[in-house]
Amino acid sequence: MATQGDSLNGGQILANSLVRQGVNTAFGVPGESFLPLLNGLVDHPQFRFITCRQEGGAAYMAEAYAKLTGKPGVVMVTRGPGASNAMIGMHTAYQDSTPMVLLVGQVGTDMVEREAFQEIDYRRMFSECAKWVGSVDRVDRIDEFVSHAFHVAQAGRKGPVVLALPEDVLYMSGQENPVPPAHIVQPGLDRVEFSRALKEFSQAKNPLIIAGGGNWTPHACQALQVWANRESIPVATSFRSQDVIDNLDPCFAGDLGIGANPALLQRVKNADYLLVVGERLGEMTTAGYTILSAPQAHTKLIHVHSGAEELGRVYRPEYALNCSPENFCLALDEIKMGQQYDRQAMAQAHSEYLAFSAPVTVPGDLQLAHIMKELSETIPRNSIVTNGAGNFATWVHRFYPYGPYKTQLAPANGSMGYGLPAAIAAKIQYSEKVVIAVCGDGDFMMNCQELATAARYGSFPIILLVNNNMLGTIRMHQEREFKSRVIATELTNPDFVKFADSFGMPGYRVSKTGDFTAAFAKALASKHGALIELVLDQEVISPSKLLSQLGK
Repeated sequence: MATQGDSLNGGQILANSLVRQGVNTAFGVPGESFLPLLNGLVDHPQFRFITCRQEGGAAYMAEAYAKLTGKPGVVMVTRGPGASNAMIGMHTAYQDSTPMVLLVGQVGTDMVEREAFQEIDYRRMFSECAKWVGSVDRVDRIDEFVSHAFHVAQAGRKGPVVLALPEDVLYMSGQENPVPPAHIVQPGLDRVEFSRALKEFSQAKNPLIIAGGGNWTPHACQALQVWANRESIPVATSFRSQDVIDNLDPCFAGDLGIGANPALLQRVKNADYLLVVGERLGEMTTAGYTILSAPQAHTKLIHVHSGAEELGRVYRPEYALNCSPENFCLALDEIKMGQQYDRQAMAQAHSEYLAFSAPVTVPGDLQLAHIMKELSETIPRNSIVTNGAGNFATWVHRFYPYGPYKTQLAPANGSMGYGLPAAIAAKIQYSEKVVIAVCGDGDFMMNCQELATAARYGSFPIILLVNNNMLGTIRMHQEREFKSRVIATELTNPDFVKFADSFGMPGYRVSKTGDFTAAFAKALASKHGALIELVLDQEVISPSKLLSQLGK
C-alpha cells in the first residue's frame, strides 16, 4: 500500500478515500471504465467487492445492505449500459430514503459531448432519482468529492448520490488529500415548537401515530414504542415500514399499505389528531391521498420529517417539525399525555390488527395465509424477510408479523425483482440469521441470475416462490377494468426446482399446505438455503377476492 506523499493514480486515491469513509463492502459488476479503481482496491485485502451478475441486482443489494447496516450502500458499475441497469436501484433508494453512493465509470474528459462509446450525461440521467450527481474531473479533488458524496447521502432525508469517474482521471497521477469520515448531519429538534405541538396533541380525544419512511434507528424505534405503550396511543406504520414497531407489541395497530385493514383506515379517518413521524404521507400510505384530504387534512396533523422539503409538500400540517425520527422520539419521554382520551383504544386497535392478520381460507389446496402464520411460528423473531412487488406480497404483509427493526426489506417504490438480491445481501451481511425471500414467479425471474452471486459467496437465503404462471397484479387490474379482455400477463416459467439445483441449492415443489412443513424444515437445516415453489391457482388473486369475481 502506498505511503503518504507517494504519487498515486486516481483509482488508488479513490480506493483509499472510500476506505477512509468506512467502506469495506461494495456491490457491482466490473467494467473497463474503472479498472484503476479496482486495481486500487487490491491494496485493501479486507475490502469485499461483491461481484454481481447484473447491475440492477447489484444496486438492489447495496440498497438492502444500507437499510440493514445504516451505512451508505456502495455500488460500482461501468458507464452507459451499466449505469442504465443500476437506475432501478437508485430509484428504489430515492423513494425509500436510503443512503447510497453509486460510482459510475465515464468516458475520458477529452471525449465528453462527442457521444463517445457508452457515453451518457449522468447529471441529466439521474436528476430525478439522486440527491446529487457529481463528476470527478480533477485527480486532486477526488477526496473532496468523495467526502461531499458521503455527507450528502447521509444528511437530512437520506438518499442516493452519483459520482461519475472519467477514465483518464482515474489513470492520472496525483497526491492524496486525506479527509476523515463524513459527519452524519441530521436536523435537531426545535424545542419550542416541539413543546407547543405536543401540548396540543395531548389534548386530543382520539390520537393516532403514523410512523415509517426512512432515517430510523433502533433507538428511535424503541423510544417510540416505549412512549406509545406508556401513553396508550396506537401506532400504525406506513407502506413497507412495518418493522418500525414490532408487530406483536400491544401498541401496533397495523400497516397502511396495499389492502390495508378497513378498521385501521377508519381509525385514521376518525382520529382528531395525527402524529406522523418519518413518513412522507405518500400515495400508498394514504390510499391514493383519500384517507387524508389534501392540502388541508380533515384532522389536525403534526408532521415530523428529516427533509424540510417534504413538510407541507402535500399536506399542510398544524405543526411542521424538521427533525430526524431519532431526535424527535428520544425527546418524547418527557411528554406526558392527559387522561381525556380513551386509553382502551390502543388495545382495541391491536385486537383489530390481530383479527385482520388471522389466517383466512381461500379455495384450493394451497393456503398462503396459513403458511405465513406457520412461518412466523417457526423462525426466530429477528429473521429477515424480503420481498419484491406483486400480489403475492399481500399475503406476507398481512399475515406475517414482522419483528423488531430491521427485519423487513421491501421496496417502497413497488419495484419487482428486489426480494432475491436483498435477501442475498442480507445473508452476506448476517450469515447467522434466517433470511427469507418471498417472491412471485414474475418477480423472481427479474433477477434470478443473482443465485450465481449467492452460490459464489456461499450466502444462500431461503426462497418462497409463489408461482401462478402470470403477472398477478396486472392481471387483477385487467380483470377489474376490462373484464375477460386479457393480454400479455401469462408467463412461461422454467422448472424452478431444477433451476435452483443448478446453483447447488435444494428445491422443493409444494402444491398442498400440509406439505410445506416438511419442506421448510429441510430448508432450515440446509447449508445452501432452499427454493420452495408454492404452486398457486390463478383464481387465488388475493386473500379476499377470486380472479373470477373481479369486474362484476
